[in-house]
Amino acid sequence: MLVTLKDSQTEAVIDSMGAQLISLKDLAGTEYIWQRDPLFWKNCSPLLFPIVGNCRNNQVRIEGQVWEIPKHGFCREMDFAVTEQTEKSAVFEITDTENTKKMYPYSFRLSLSYRLEDGNLFMEYRVVNTGDRTMHYCLGAHPGFNCPVEEGAVFEDYDLVFEKEETISSMAYDQERLEFNPENRTLRLSQSRVLPLNYELFKADAFYFDELESRKVSIVNRNTERGVEVSFPGFETVAFWTPYPENPPFVCIEPWNGSAVYTTEDDEFAHKNHVQMLEPGKEKSHDLSIRLLQK
Repeated sequence: MLVTLKDSQTEAVIDSMGAQLISLKDLAGTEYIWQRDPLFWKNCSPLLFPIVGNCRNNQVRIEGQVWEIPKHGFCREMDFAVTEQTEKSAVFEITDTENTKKMYPYSFRLSLSYRLEDGNLFMEYRVVNTGDRTMHYCLGAHPGFNCPVEEGAVFEDYDLVFEKEETISSMAYDQERLEFNPENRTLRLSQSRVLPLNYELFKADAFYFDELESRKVSIVNRNTERGVEVSFPGFETVAFWTPYPENPPFVCIEPWNGSAVYTTEDDEFAHKNHVQMLEPGKEKSHDLSIRLLQK
């Protein structure tokens, strides 16, 4: 089921399958979201839960038992119920099922709400522990943005512009072991807000910042100042990705609570980096928003 939201400046389309944002257009009809070309990537904005990235051998230990959770979790394959809908907003929701309990033992309710306001798209991820024991989970966003978004521009015309000056490094990702190594890092920014985009940045897959001050980052055409800004106050880390060496015309901004396994981690789910915890009956919200830069 497709749900369309509109305000005076923006139109958004969400697919209930995965609660995935599949379109975000301005008044001129310019599309900012990657359009799921399977030649490069068949998704465009998946919801990552209860794991972000991969576990070691796709397995974790929870309460003394081994569980097999697929990369990025199971939400992409679930049809969310639309529990609320207006012209400018909608709420998508799933709960645990017999199938999710085969991969992840907890009882939960997960919702993703979308709301358009003054050309901004606000997203709220809400997790509720509906069970009777403490619950651990990871959560991530994975929106892909067209880059370039303007005719005549190229990928290298764009910068990643951070909210604050940063001195930050990214961990190396071991593509054979499928693990991040926090002891092997590459300096990406030194007292700067601007990281110019080029495809070589993605030679070792996603690059991931686990320690940063900014909670906003933009993809901006340095020649026209057009692009998108992503704010992620509800997330602790952020990663960036596009397939290499295919070099497609999009880049993902991925706010995460959690990530693929670290080389320094054991296999206990509760020990994962940036894992979230909820007591029985409690809930937690994680906020994210997207603003189109149309100067």
